[in-house]
Amino acid sequence: MSDPPANSRSNEQLRPRKRGLLTRLRNYFLAGVLVTAPVGITAWLIYSFVDYVDTSVIPLIPEAYNPERYLEHSVPGLGVLILLLVITLIGFFVTNFLGRWFVRLGERFLAHVPVVRTIYGLLKQVFDAVLAQSSTAFHEVVLIEYPRKGTWTLGFITSKPKPEIREHLGEDTIFVFVPTSPNPTSGFLLVVHEAELMRLKMPVEEGIKLVISGGIVSSSDEAPKKNSRRHGTAHPVDGDLPPERLG
Repeated sequence: MSDPPANSRSNEQLRPRKRGLLTRLRNYFLAGVLVTAPVGITAWLIYSFVDYVDTSVIPLIPEAYNPERYLEHSVPGLGVLILLLVITLIGFFVTNFLGRWFVRLGERFLAHVPVVRTIYGLLKQVFDAVLAQSSTAFHEVVLIEYPRKGTWTLGFITSKPKPEIREHLGEDTIFVFVPTSPNPTSGFLLVVHEAELMRLKMPVEEGIKLVISGGIVSSSDEAPKKNSRRHGTAHPVDGDLPPERLG
């Protein structure tokens, strides 16, 4: 039998090297995306917010008091600084006696407007719960069986139900907010018996990160590392290497 041509042998020897090179290039590209995408998206969101505030606030400034009139170029973020200053001055005003009187007068007026009073009341309660120093929006992270038995989901304890609800459902009931992923500002408010909850030691911030990332971002990776130290570290294939191990 005649030996295979030299060209075919050389092609067979080059194929594994080509696969290895393509795998490394793919991993380098993914590593670059992991670094640049969060930075780029964050910078774009900040720029869009600043630009939107600038274009909305600066036109409201009288021409004689507009700082850009005396400057050669526009100042990025000037509208944001002016907005922060105005909000701070409003906060200073409403904390004194006269300001509180105006706020009560305005709220009394809004309470008589059918649709506006509902929207304003809801928003005021949400902002009071989130921003007030005397309270926190979420108290504890829990696991509950939802939406069916055998399926568990993350929830956040918010508060105790009102007496009217506890009279019907029991004194051991509690409000649990189950957020939707990746938007934790929407979800379902459930009234759950405390015996049906599985309380977690996880901080609320970490629970919110899990919801936003859909479970991708998690800091509970210590157990596999400890097991790998005990039983020996497995050797992953080239395609599974982390970005810092490539090259």
